[in-house]
Amino acid sequence: MFKRLLIANRGEIAVRIIRACQELGIETVAVYSEADKNAMHVQLADLSYCIGPADATQSYLNMEAILTAAAATKAEAIHPGYGFLSENADFAEKVTDSGLVWVGPLAETIRQVGDKDVAREAMLAAGLPMTKGSKPLKNNEEAPTLAEEVGYPVIIKPVSGGGGKSMFVINNENELLNTLQIIDVTKVPFYFEHYIAQSRHIEVQIMADNYGNIIHLGERECSVQRRNQKILEESPSTALTKDMRERIGALAIKAAKSVHYTNVGTVEFLMDVKTGEFFFMEINPRIQVEHAITEAVTGVDLVRRQIRIAAGEPLNKDQNDIKIVGHAIECRINAEDPDNNFIPSPGMIDFYHEPGGPRVRVDSGVSAGLAVEPYYDSLIAKVVVHGRTRGDAIKIMQRALNEFRIDGVKTTTELHKRILADTCFCTGNIDTQFIKKRLPVYEQTPPKPKLKDTQKELANNLQKLEQYYI
Repeated sequence: MFKRLLIANRGEIAVRIIRACQELGIETVAVYSEADKNAMHVQLADLSYCIGPADATQSYLNMEAILTAAAATKAEAIHPGYGFLSENADFAEKVTDSGLVWVGPLAETIRQVGDKDVAREAMLAAGLPMTKGSKPLKNNEEAPTLAEEVGYPVIIKPVSGGGGKSMFVINNENELLNTLQIIDVTKVPFYFEHYIAQSRHIEVQIMADNYGNIIHLGERECSVQRRNQKILEESPSTALTKDMRERIGALAIKAAKSVHYTNVGTVEFLMDVKTGEFFFMEINPRIQVEHAITEAVTGVDLVRRQIRIAAGEPLNKDQNDIKIVGHAIECRINAEDPDNNFIPSPGMIDFYHEPGGPRVRVDSGVSAGLAVEPYYDSLIAKVVVHGRTRGDAIKIMQRALNEFRIDGVKTTTELHKRILADTCFCTGNIDTQFIKKRLPVYEQTPPKPKLKDTQKELANNLQKLEQYYI
């Protein structure tokens, strides 16, 4: 096992990794930008190292700065968390070339699954079910023909990247032409997939060691989304029968084996609600934001497993060892204003009280007196509950959210309360259009705020930050 591990990340995931390392007896190194000098992950780590200014491109995305920090602190391994450089094959390669251990899949695997066009080809060859798609667009002129061949409605996606970003659903050629005014396919490659309007987003957690052993840890339901961005996740899915669960699990393992996957990852599928068919979407070669709900229902610590696998340990588990017990739900608490088009709400946290009690877990990277910085992702905490049944889990989550208090910044807590109170959600009648159909106010784009109002809010946030840093 490693003696010292560097965490190339920040926020709640950095804190989560630190805690796993503490339980394994591993010293941790936190890297931080100048804006994060007082952050919780810096305070909890054994060692810390400044890697640059607030701008992520000069700090958390600066490969050389992170490698310099690893050398200076004599770290033996690097855990990338999620986001930032976690899916950067070049960085994974640089880490291993430096003689360090990369806590994640091989660089060539990341490269293969990161390019969606290459990944689709590999999955087709492996026999996975796939929606009809196109080759990457070379120019705007060929787009109408390719979209017509795929068949409307289509979704246009970037070839690289993930997390539901920069995706657009297009129902006809007029909408396509309007979308092409927003994106530039000559600079960022995009491709088309046929869009299944009534679908559920189901993902399967996989775990693989370096010796060819691969198992899955059940599925997560991620259908509650806003503009392709996940808001709330749960496990297991109410849509799956026992046979369907076995089928999607087998497909996930088949996908992982086809790219010689190692470590922890997620295979994502769309399920056609009308037919019950599964269609491969992508493989995420990292720990997911929503990993905690899988930990809750299986009892497997995924972050500790990541580290153990990277250190060369075998799984020592087979598929029969994995049992799904109860039901878990996760709510992502973001520093955003849901009533104002979800604009980020950076600033000082004046008061912070996490919910507690039986079967409640909170993963966060903040506390009262710390600032939510405007430079990074707005996720500040995840509330995870585990109930005996889904109905039990909903009640526990409602109780937890009512107890959660964050003052000083706006959050998405009230949105989650509305979701949990919705009758369709409570009965499991959900799909990827749930927010659009049941809570449409959160899908609409409100009028842009007046400049003076924006300036006033910005001035208030800056004043709070200045008082803190003085």
